[in-house]
Amino acid sequence: MKMKQDSNIVTTKRKKTKKRRKNLLYIKTVVLSISILLILVLIFIIASMILLHKKEQEAARQAANISYKDILREETIQGIPMSVFYSHPEWIEYYLTPNEFSRPGDALEEVNSIFIHYTANPRTNARQNRSYFEQLGQTGERSASSHFIIGYNGEIVQCIPMNEIAYAVKTRNFDSVSIECCYIDDDGKFTQETYDSLILLLKWLVKAYDLQKEDILRHYDCGGKSCPLYYVENEEEWIKLKEDVFQ
Repeated sequence: MKMKQDSNIVTTKRKKTKKRRKNLLYIKTVVLSISILLILVLIFIIASMILLHKKEQEAARQAANISYKDILREETIQGIPMSVFYSHPEWIEYYLTPNEFSRPGDALEEVNSIFIHYTANPRTNARQNRSYFEQLGQTGERSASSHFIIGYNGEIVQCIPMNEIAYAVKTRNFDSVSIECCYIDDDGKFTQETYDSLILLLKWLVKAYDLQKEDILRHYDCGGKSCPLYYVENEEEWIKLKEDVFQ
């Protein structure tokens, strides 16, 4: 009887030992699985961080390869780099209504020259001459316009955006900007206010288009028209005007 009891005790102990081992194995398996999972998650996080860092480095390299000129080329106003455009002298934007006689809307894709004109209409101001260009869209009597008109008090009125052509110099409308100047005296000489504003505008334009002194022209220089009259008849004054732009 005693031997049977001892045998039962041994069996029970073995079962308990076996169960403990089984439980311990289960716990070890669970702990190992969790550890492996955590390691995999950690590896995934590290790999993601490395990949993200590489992408950021590549983006930085690509950004570094974009030159300042490329940026400006993408961001323009009226075809002018934004940073240059906002340095222009004060003017009034008073665009002509699009029409076939004074604002056709054709693209001005390059600027190689700036042409100076006079209105050939003494004692009329900038707005009056702008109105004349506007009326051509209705009367159709001729084709004429300019990008800017400078009044005899020095005000600058922009009639046409600089990325559109004006009808000012027939053979050069496609690659030039034109400026009409008002005047008072019959000899066509500009008032000091007109002259000063013209110089300021020309200084800005030659910078905007990277032009030289020889790129500033009179209407007279392309076709022989006596325009601007005073600066055709007084060559030394024309030379001085261009010198004043580059001082």
